[in-house]
Amino acid sequence: MGDRPLGMSVQFLRGVGPARAAAFAALGIETVADLLAHLPFRYDHIPKSVPIGHLRADVVATIVGGIRSVRASRGQTRGSIKAVVHDGTGACHVRWFNSSYLRDKLQVGQTIRLTGKVEDGDGKACFVNPAYRLLEPEEDPFADDGDAFVPVYPATAQLSSAAIRRVVAGALEQALPQIEEILPESLRAARQLPPRRTAVARMHAPTSLEDAGVARRRLAYDELLLMQLAMQLRRGQMRVARGAPRITTTPIVDERIRARLPFALTEAQERAVRAIAADLNSDQPMTRLLQGDVGSGKTAVAVYAALTTIASRGQVAMLLPTEVLAQQTFERLTAYLAGSRVRMALLTGGMPRAARAEALTALARGQIDIVAGTHALLEPDVHFRRLALVIVDEQHRFGVSQRARLREKGVRTHYLVMTATPIPRTLAMTLYGDLDVTVIDALPPGRQPIATRLVGPGDPERSAAWDEVRRRLTAGEQAYIVYPLVEESEALDLKAATAEAENLRAGALAGFAVGLLHGRMSGPEKSAVIEEFRAGRLQALVSTTVIEVGVDVPAATVMVIEHAERYGLSQLHQLRGRVGRGDQPSCCLLMTELAGEPARQRLGVICATTDGFRIAEAD
Repeated sequence: MGDRPLGMSVQFLRGVGPARAAAFAALGIETVADLLAHLPFRYDHIPKSVPIGHLRADVVATIVGGIRSVRASRGQTRGSIKAVVHDGTGACHVRWFNSSYLRDKLQVGQTIRLTGKVEDGDGKACFVNPAYRLLEPEEDPFADDGDAFVPVYPATAQLSSAAIRRVVAGALEQALPQIEEILPESLRAARQLPPRRTAVARMHAPTSLEDAGVARRRLAYDELLLMQLAMQLRRGQMRVARGAPRITTTPIVDERIRARLPFALTEAQERAVRAIAADLNSDQPMTRLLQGDVGSGKTAVAVYAALTTIASRGQVAMLLPTEVLAQQTFERLTAYLAGSRVRMALLTGGMPRAARAEALTALARGQIDIVAGTHALLEPDVHFRRLALVIVDEQHRFGVSQRARLREKGVRTHYLVMTATPIPRTLAMTLYGDLDVTVIDALPPGRQPIATRLVGPGDPERSAAWDEVRRRLTAGEQAYIVYPLVEESEALDLKAATAEAENLRAGALAGFAVGLLHGRMSGPEKSAVIEEFRAGRLQALVSTTVIEVGVDVPAATVMVIEHAERYGLSQLHQLRGRVGRGDQPSCCLLMTELAGEPARQRLGVICATTDGFRIAEAD
C-alpha cells in the first residue's frame, strides 16, 4: 500500500478485488479508512496452551500435540471425524461433526493446535468441533504461545468475520502511520487517553480485553467530541440567524389561554412556558427540547405555545408519530378550544382523498390555524401560508431529515420538540446539543402512584395477578394487556396478541368485554377500538406496544405486560404511563417467563421507582 492515502478503495487491498469490494460496500466499507472504522463488537479469547494432562472439564483451553489417529465415523443422522491428539503428558479425543473434508486434511504425525471447550468423555478429555490450525513441520508451535483475543466483526452472508479480519490484518500495519492525532497532547493527558493511532491498533489487535476497552473509550471520546463540535457550529449558525416571526404574549392573551386549560399550571410547567415565551418573542428561531416524564403535562405547555402563536396570526403544525396519537391530540385540542375561533385540522395518511385535498387547500390559504398530523405533514404537496411554529411530539421517532423537511415549509420557523422518554441531561446535551433543553421535573397534583409488581412463571403468582385484574374490572375499572407480537411466531416462543385475546375471552377474562388493538390495523379501525375502550364499552384492551404513547383513558387502572423481559426499561416505563391517569390507585403487573436473577434484578428497577430519569440512567 506504500504511502497511498487512507481514502484508497478497499478493492485494491490484498485478497479483495471487485467482487469482494461490493460485499464490503454492503457494510458501508469503501475505503481503507472505512475498513479501520469497522470495529469488532466482541473478541474470542484464545488462551495460552496447556499440557493435555492438565486439562479440566468445562473450561475453554488450547492444546498443542501430535495427531495419533484419524478415522471417519457415520452415525444415524450425521457423520463425523474423530482424532486422538497426544503430547508428553497425555492424550485427548477430538471430534468434528459434518466436516468430512478433514479426513484427507488431517494426517497421523501432524502437529495441531486447537482451542475449544473441554468435555468429559468417560474420564477422558474431549473436544467437540474445536477451532484448529495445522502447523508446518519446521514451525515452532510455541513461538507465539500466549493469550490471544481474536476480533469478531459485524459481517454478512457474503462476507464473514474471518474474511474481514484477514483483510484488516493485511492493511493495518501500513495504514496505521497515516492516522493523524486530532487531540492536543494536554487534553489527551488530562483525559488519560491513548494516542489515536494506538487506539485503532488495539481495537483490531488487542493484547488484552483491558487494551480493547481503553481503545474503545478513546475512539468513543473522539466521536462524541466531533459531534459536540458539529452541534456547537450549528448552534452558532442558529444564533446569528434572523427573520423568525416575533410572537408576543400579552397579559390579555395569557389570561385567555389559561382560561382554556382545564387546570392550573404547575411551577415546572410555568418555567417551561416562560422559557418558550421568551424564545418566541425573538426574531431568532426557537430551537427547544421540552423534556418531561410520562404525565408531566407537556401537552398543556405545547397548547400554550400554539395559542400564543395563533394569537399573533401564525400557523402551527404538530407532528406526531402515529395516527392514534394524532387523532387523540386533535380531539384534545378540540376539547380545549371548544367555542373558540381557532380553526383546526387533522392530516394523516389514512384520510379520504377528498378530505385531504380540502385540508391542504385550507392550509395553503391560511384558513387553518393549527394542524395535527403524522408523516403526512412531510409530503411535498403540503404548503402553509404563514407557518410560524412546528411542534414535534415524541421527537426520537423522527429522523433529523424528516424534522428538517417540515421546518423548511416555513421561513425561519420556531421549533419545539417534546419527548416523554426521560434522557439524562448530559446525554440530552450530547444527542440534542443544537437544542436548548427545558425539563418538566414534577407531575401535576392528583396523579396517582402506580404500584408495579413482578410476576414470575409460577401458577400461584399468575393466578393471583389475574384475580387482581378481574377484581378491578368488576369494580368498573379498565385494563390493558400488552403482548410483544401481533400473531404467533414459530421462531419465537412468545404469546401473541391476536391468539391471547381469544384465550382471555374464553379463560381468565371470560364474561368481560375484551378488545384488540395492534399496529397492523387501519387508522379507522384503531380509532374505533380506542373509542370503544374510552367509552367503557370494552373493559380490557389487548394490545401490542402501539399504546406506548397517546392512549389516555383515565378509567384504566391496571396493566399486564406479558414477556416483560423482552422490553427495555424505558419502554416499560412508557407503557406503564398509560395507567394512573385518573383518580384511582393503579398497578402494573410485569409477567416474565424468566426466573433467573439477572432478569429479576433488571426488572426490579421498574418495580422500585416511577422516576423516569432514574430508570433511563439504569437502562
